[in-house]
Amino acid sequence: MVYYYTWGFIFGTFKFLFSHWTIFGWAKIAGDPIQFLDIFVPTTAGAIFSMAIFYFLSDFLMERAAAKRKLAQETALANGTEYIPKRKFTRLNKLMVKLKMRIGIYGITILAPLFLSIPVGSIVCAKFYGHHKKTFPLMVVFMCAYSLLMCAIIYLLN
Repeated sequence: MVYYYTWGFIFGTFKFLFSHWTIFGWAKIAGDPIQFLDIFVPTTAGAIFSMAIFYFLSDFLMERAAAKRKLAQETALANGTEYIPKRKFTRLNKLMVKLKMRIGIYGITILAPLFLSIPVGSIVCAKFYGHHKKTFPLMVVFMCAYSLLMCAIIYLLN
């Protein structure tokens, strides 16, 4: 059973959308009986752990990326080569801004970590709504609700 808890936690930290189904499938293939909480607890704990790390480190990560861009520009200038900055208005960036404007804090906090992956989604939420005190608690509540829903679907279908 520790095996399922460990892998549930690991899958929950990165790709939460498929973690429940993967753990349930492994248990079914192995013929091991697995309970509702044996899937819900480790995957949800992994998601919350990863969300906390990336959400609260997002300022540091964004500052580090900006410093790297500035260093690349200065290096190119010092070498006498042309610096070609990375495009800022990509199709994905425009889509994220449109989503932010349309669905707001609630939509971003539920959709970004779920579909982009927990680390990237947490950074996106922090970038757009990090100044709101309710952003991280909303992310936790939505992840718990989604995890509960996924486990319920798994056990209703099987």
